[in-house]
Amino acid sequence: MLCKSLRMNQAIGIIGGSGLYSMEGFTQTDERVIETPFGDPSDALVGGKIEGKQVWFIPRHGRGHRLLPHEINHRANFWALKSLGVRFVICVAAVGSLKQEYAPRHVVLPDQFFDRTSRRDEHTFFGNGIAAHIGFSEPVSGELRGILYEAARAEGATAHNGGTYVNMDGPAFSTKAESLANRQLGFDVIGMTNVAEAKLAREAEMALATMAMVTDYDCWHDDEEAVNVQTVIGHLMANAELAQKVLKRAVSAIPIDAEWIEHTALDTAIITPKEYWPAGTVDTLGPVIERML
Repeated sequence: MLCKSLRMNQAIGIIGGSGLYSMEGFTQTDERVIETPFGDPSDALVGGKIEGKQVWFIPRHGRGHRLLPHEINHRANFWALKSLGVRFVICVAAVGSLKQEYAPRHVVLPDQFFDRTSRRDEHTFFGNGIAAHIGFSEPVSGELRGILYEAARAEGATAHNGGTYVNMDGPAFSTKAESLANRQLGFDVIGMTNVAEAKLAREAEMALATMAMVTDYDCWHDDEEAVNVQTVIGHLMANAELAQKVLKRAVSAIPIDAEWIEHTALDTAIITPKEYWPAGTVDTLGPVIERML
């Protein structure tokens, strides 16, 4: 059972560029600057309704794209979303393609991640007296990914359902040797942000899926220009209208009262008996463990 406070405010979170909440059909009703025990989120959260459903937007890099990938405070972002009753999260992310068939301006909906980042302490809410190990063999919500796929197809996108997102540190783009190695390992797309979001969403018992917008061929493709900021921005701007249409359609299809496996992820994750939980850590975790209290 969901706790009463979350039942009163079941919401959908969208993480991506700040331009997403200018979409047609979104009525802004609120803006929240939220302080969290983990620091400041990337920006204020913008709230409103799409097809009658409560939605909260947050630009992961801040408005004006001020934050590098390693500067994003993912824990603060997800703590803030959870505090507002978010149970479903759609991440819109720019990625490089590692396969010929995934061309720029295509949409890839990953079902797996490969983590090559080095900031392990910032990819979990837990520690400080409460140990938890979430199940992560299937890191993406299959139900939500399916909704995104159908929405993308309905809006005319060239969409690929499934694939592995390899997460690098950045902020520099790949060397050619790294890009070729990632291709040889069978990865599909590469980015710098999404694996932390997937891990924290699971710990916060949110169903998450990613709409990865292909902007380039990284630097492995001999017949294509190596990735640069101008290329990325150009393709993102061209895809902005499509992304908004897909999001609107997907939000309308999400069954807001659904009880999916992600919504009870902590049932089998927390190893520390409750009598050993430090009060200060319980207070810090707040909405993340509210259901367990």
